[in-house]
Amino acid sequence: MTKRAETGLGGLLGDFRLLLLLFVFFRLMLMLVQMPLVVGGTERGVTAGGDYFYYFQLSSFVREGLLPFRDWWSEFPPIPHALTTFVFLLTGANFTAFAMFLGMIMLTFEVGNLALVRSIGDRLHGAQTGMALAWIYAVTFAPLVFIWWNFEPLVAFFLLLGVNALVRGKDTASALWIGVGALVKFTPALILGAVWRYRPPARALSATITAGAVFGLVYLALFIQYPENTAASLTAQFNKASYQTVWALIDGNYRTGNFGSAFERLDVANAYILTGNPSVVAGLVRLGAAALLGLFVFTQTRRRDSKGMVAFVTIALLIFFLQAQGWSPQWLAQIVPLVLLCFPTRTGVLMVLMLSLVVFVEYPFLWLRTGDTGGVMAGALLTPFIVLVVARTLILLAICGALFGMLRRSVLSDS
Repeated sequence: MTKRAETGLGGLLGDFRLLLLLFVFFRLMLMLVQMPLVVGGTERGVTAGGDYFYYFQLSSFVREGLLPFRDWWSEFPPIPHALTTFVFLLTGANFTAFAMFLGMIMLTFEVGNLALVRSIGDRLHGAQTGMALAWIYAVTFAPLVFIWWNFEPLVAFFLLLGVNALVRGKDTASALWIGVGALVKFTPALILGAVWRYRPPARALSATITAGAVFGLVYLALFIQYPENTAASLTAQFNKASYQTVWALIDGNYRTGNFGSAFERLDVANAYILTGNPSVVAGLVRLGAAALLGLFVFTQTRRRDSKGMVAFVTIALLIFFLQAQGWSPQWLAQIVPLVLLCFPTRTGVLMVLMLSLVVFVEYPFLWLRTGDTGGVMAGALLTPFIVLVVARTLILLAICGALFGMLRRSVLSDS
């Protein structure tokens, strides 16, 4: 009986369809018992603490005939707010309907992320480990919360889709997904670093041209029609003062990186206003240092198998995040699956847990206590904030160190 029970349990844990049902229904039921609402101008329910209400406010401009890029600027590429505007048009001026519908779309992409974690895990580590990674990913907290907070699951989807195609030798498909992903956020473009390291120059050039054409043609069309708002889209993130990083501590900036109210997007000049102290370490210096570090990793990489390819994408992503003037907790949606895929061990799970704990203690736990200081870390909150920023940075550096050690091992091909 014991043997049969163990076999039955193993069969349950190995049933991916069952995992999908549990994954989806848990998130749907969470939404039902914590329905998103706005009461007296305050957001409540499962989306509280996230950006959904802000997306709702921006998308509501469409009632006045105002469209993203044409009439107002966004710090993101065109896909996110094209999507939220579409959702607003479908659901009307009802935040609950808007949030639930947008959340369902993000859930669809998150199901894709779960499937991609399993697929890539199968490719790298075998079917049993791939399934185990899918279960671990399904019960981690960060992917759960970001479905209801922002569009980061969409970014992670195209990042993982590009990686999945690459490790399976489908370079053209990978390039297409990289190009589309860069129209959601720029970070999927970092996969091209691995393309140049792991593919012959001719294939790498072809993939880069393909991805660049997808991204470039869309932005060219936008530039021709709406040059000012399009330029703001490409540069706004880099015009922010530093926030929530060691660079922000150096600069004395103890705020988040929010741009301000939705109405500020109607004036393109607001995209270039610096809120906070200027950078002590200039952005070009940080970016140059990151590029040199990336080049060092590029030249020192000896591992030539698919595991090395995924590790290279992961370290490139983390180096980019570490050099950035700001930090956003939703970046965990991209970091978590890649770290699990690179380290399918207890150590990898502990890395994810430690990083997630530090990130969520910082936000929302600590930041929501800054109401009395106008959203600025001050007084008794400042010391724990500094400790958390430094701790998060050290964890990311430790993961980079582990990834670099992996890349230094000489493995010529997949076993």
